Amino acid sequence: MREYLLVLFCTAAVTYLLTGPVRKFAIAAGAMPPVRARDVHREPTPRLGGIAMFGGLCAGILVASQLDNLSKVFSQGTDIRALLSGAGIMWLLGVLDDKWGVDALVKLGGQMIAAGVMVWQGVTVITLPVPGVGPVAVSPTQGMVISVVMVVVMVNAVNFIDGLDGLAGGMVCIAAMAFFLYSYRLWYGYTITDAAPAVLFSVLLIGMCLGFLAHNMHPARIFMGDSGSMMLGLMLAVAAISITGRVDPDLITSELGSQTATVHALVPIYIPLLLPLTVIALPLADLLLAVVRRTWAGQSPFAADKRHLHHRLLQVGHSHSRAVLIMYFWAALIAFGTVAFSVTNTGRTVVLTLAGLCLVGLVVLLTPRFRPRAPRAVQAFVPPRYRRRPAARTAGPVAHGARTAEGEGSGERGELTAESAGRAASEPMAELSAEDKRLLGGVPKGSSAITGRGHGNGRGR
Repeated sequence: MREYLLVLFCTAAVTYLLTGPVRKFAIAAGAMPPVRARDVHREPTPRLGGIAMFGGLCAGILVASQLDNLSKVFSQGTDIRALLSGAGIMWLLGVLDDKWGVDALVKLGGQMIAAGVMVWQGVTVITLPVPGVGPVAVSPTQGMVISVVMVVVMVNAVNFIDGLDGLAGGMVCIAAMAFFLYSYRLWYGYTITDAAPAVLFSVLLIGMCLGFLAHNMHPARIFMGDSGSMMLGLMLAVAAISITGRVDPDLITSELGSQTATVHALVPIYIPLLLPLTVIALPLADLLLAVVRRTWAGQSPFAADKRHLHHRLLQVGHSHSRAVLIMYFWAALIAFGTVAFSVTNTGRTVVLTLAGLCLVGLVVLLTPRFRPRAPRAVQAFVPPRYRRRPAARTAGPVAHGARTAEGEGSGERGELTAESAGRAASEPMAELSAEDKRLLGGVPKGSSAITGRGHGNGRGR
């Protein structure tokens, strides 16, 4: 575990340190497109954050190759080499799209090429475990098609969800954490060496996301762009493919002693691709809804719009930060709930816990206007939107009784009532003598005071 923590720290640190220079480079290179109608941010923000993430990936792999235990992953297979080649092609395609823009069909072709290169180097599905039947071998052609489709779907799912500050990076980080827990359990709990690459890929993903999120949380100083989102989707797909179809259920049966326990332990991967789909359930649902919505309207499935799930949360009334946190909550609930169900033997407890958390999530989802106020003792440690607003103080005799402070918690400015306005206007007049009042009554008012016209004949005096 210490070696994994070292790789995670190095990957996150390099990604974090490179993001600042990459931001300056993106501004100088002009990779800072104007704000579009579908965008949520208000000011042009530089892209190309994927460059820093790719640098963090290379640094993490370099560190892992020098460690005693993790270096065995490099010698036992070609998964690392396949990952670097596929991620490099995807990263280069994303950089070109961030700077100059790439046609949707060309981008789709590039994604398939990157997936094909990895399949050619051995990252492919070999068997599909079917409940009640066992491992079912697939032909090389079928395995290639399944692997390519899986890469393309995950890449576009992560790319589609990249619409709010910190959303894509945070959700991929949550998915990678769930993947790490499950694959680490398979490797060290059941001594299945085929799960070792998935563990390393998950650690690299977590480090890249954490290092970049420090610059990408709202308000974001830089976006990852397609160079980052497509690379994250590809890495998540590679981690899923490296563990799906390579784990032999007979190895776990020999450890547990019964087929029933084996089925329960293999819930996330016994049904083909279940775990990869659950960890990106929200991005995948958003992708499917977008394709159906645009196709039904007679548009291209790649036509951009402002009707994604995160856009709908903003339209309901949630703030930017709260919409991101809500998406985090549901992604973590689905991903870690699936992993927890595969670990524990008391499925009823997991179901009841998930049901309770779902209820909490629905309450938060349906109350966008609810803004709890923190106690006064801790107001210095909470965001400004959760602090109690003091009542505005009025100054001078004119404003006596006519406050216009903001209503506490409402965000709306109050107005002077007729009674308070009349009282404020009458108080200065009460201090004048009768002669002064008569003289003031003869002074022209309104347009007469400007044009110099009298009240009776319409001519100047």
